[in-house]
Amino acid sequence: MSTDPLDVATVRKDFPILGREVRGHRLVYLDSANTSQKPQAVLDAITTYYERSNANVHRGTYLIAEEATAALEGARAKVARFIGADRARQVVFTKNATEALNLVAKAWGRAHLREGDPVVITELEHHANIVPWHQLRAEVGIELRWIPVGPDGHLDLTDLDRLLDGAKVLSFAAMSNVLGTLTPVERLVAAARRVGALAVIDASQYVPHMATDVAAWGADLVAFTGHKMCGPTGIGVLWGTEEVLDATPPFLSGGEMILNVTKEGFTANELPWKFEAGTPPIAEAVGLGAAVDYLSGLGMEAIREHEVALTGYALRTLADRFGDEVVVHGPSEPAERGGVLSFSVGDIHPHDLTQVFDERGVCVRAGHHCAKPLMKVLGASATARASLYVYNDTDDVDALAEAIAAASDFFAP
Repeated sequence: MSTDPLDVATVRKDFPILGREVRGHRLVYLDSANTSQKPQAVLDAITTYYERSNANVHRGTYLIAEEATAALEGARAKVARFIGADRARQVVFTKNATEALNLVAKAWGRAHLREGDPVVITELEHHANIVPWHQLRAEVGIELRWIPVGPDGHLDLTDLDRLLDGAKVLSFAAMSNVLGTLTPVERLVAAARRVGALAVIDASQYVPHMATDVAAWGADLVAFTGHKMCGPTGIGVLWGTEEVLDATPPFLSGGEMILNVTKEGFTANELPWKFEAGTPPIAEAVGLGAAVDYLSGLGMEAIREHEVALTGYALRTLADRFGDEVVVHGPSEPAERGGVLSFSVGDIHPHDLTQVFDERGVCVRAGHHCAKPLMKVLGASATARASLYVYNDTDDVDALAEAIAAASDFFAP
């Protein structure tokens, strides 16, 4: 794995879309926390699959069907190695991280949780790690507890022992999609272990940016998604220990997820296929495997070092140029966060900001970022969010600063 610094100019050439012009400006893509762009290697892998090996998997014995099956299972093995999984059968392909987290709550949760059982989540969470637990509370009567966020953007763990007292589940994000906050994963997992709670991690924002070792984390279940890590949409992952996955009933039912069906009932398939009912996202899995190869070639350590440096440059640039006019939410130290910058500019509404940005070819997201409880903590209905990745450099940050200045001038009294 490479440890050389990223050559962003070379990396950019791998992404065809970054050669576009938008409204007379070069495309400045700063929305990778929403979805990342795709390198040519990923696009080629998907096209090659469709052109040469398109067939259903685990069924046909003819050549291209065997090639398709090998491509799907090969991608599973790549993902397993990428995240430090012991065995490929621990990697379940889902539609996205949202489906993976729903599987946890609605399959494992319905089977193992009862009225009054405490489930602990944090105020940092994406709705995908909130709403399924709300639904389970309505169905089963679980108790939902919240770890608060402090004014510095970090989790306030002062009352962690009290919150975890009697808890059956601790489910939390490894990196906030709004604040970029890196949560203390191993400390939280260890705390869950002490009380016998299931440890579930939403790693959607973490896996694309940092070297990940699920075995070292010691968690029970980890969810993430392909489209934020240079892979295609429509493919996500739930990794789990075999013990927990074996104790989880199938989430969807139909073909592929069974060993046998009779008039009296059915026998579920082995891992991981008991969770993969119907025709899986084969081409998408192939694309994800290619994305894993691409990121591994760049080197996850190099990616992290690049993003820490670029995030630091962005924080300094916005502070030096705009002072208190621009408020960036979350931790102030680049090493304590990912390259996610949620910010406000005076009294300008984020949606108005992004319209001005778009006129200059600068792509950022505005809204509540599927994190309304956190927005309430921040005292904001919405923020603008710029997010950095492997193809961004200081020129992109400077373009963002110029766009902020243009918006400030446009909306000046």
